[in-house]
Amino acid sequence: MTADSVDGIVRAWRRERPDLDVAPLEVLSRVSRLARHLDLARREAFARHGLEAGEFDVLAALRRSGTPYEMSPGQLGAATLVSSGTTTNRLDRLESAGLIERLPDSADRRSIRVRLTAAGRQRVDAALDDLLASERHLLAALAPAERDHLATLLKALVLPFDVEETTVNPR
Repeated sequence: MTADSVDGIVRAWRRERPDLDVAPLEVLSRVSRLARHLDLARREAFARHGLEAGEFDVLAALRRSGTPYEMSPGQLGAATLVSSGTTTNRLDRLESAGLIERLPDSADRRSIRVRLTAAGRQRVDAALDDLLASERHLLAALAPAERDHLATLLKALVLPFDVEETTVNPR
C-alpha cells in the first residue's frame, strides 16, 4: 500500500522519540484527517442547498422524527447537541427561510412546537441525497465488508463517549 502523510509523521516521531509508543497516531491522525475531509464534503453538500451544517441538523432531526415532523425546541437542542440559545438562532433562520414553522403546543399553551414545512422537507431530503452521494464517494476505496467492519470498530471507539454523554446530560 502507498505511504500517506501520517506514515511520514509516525516515522519521524519514531526516529526522534524512540522511547514513545506512537502507534495511536497511526489510527487517530488518520481519523482526524478523514474528519476534516468529511466536514468539508458535508459543508459543500449542505451549501448547495442553501444550508449550514447546524441548520441541516435541525431539519434532519425533524425529518427523522416522523409525521408530523414536529418537536419541541428543547428536544431539538438535545437531538443536535447545542444550547437553547444556539437552537433559537437556528430556528429563527430556518423560520425566516420558510423551512420550519413554530406552532403553539396544544398540550401546553406556554410552549411551542417546531414543525418542518413542505419546503423544509424537500430541502432536507435533497441535501441528504447529496450528502450520501458524497459520503459514498469518500468510502469508495473500501469493499462493503470493509465498510461494515470499519463501522463496527468505530462504534466500539465512540460508544463510551455516547454513554458518558448520556450519563452527564440525560435527555
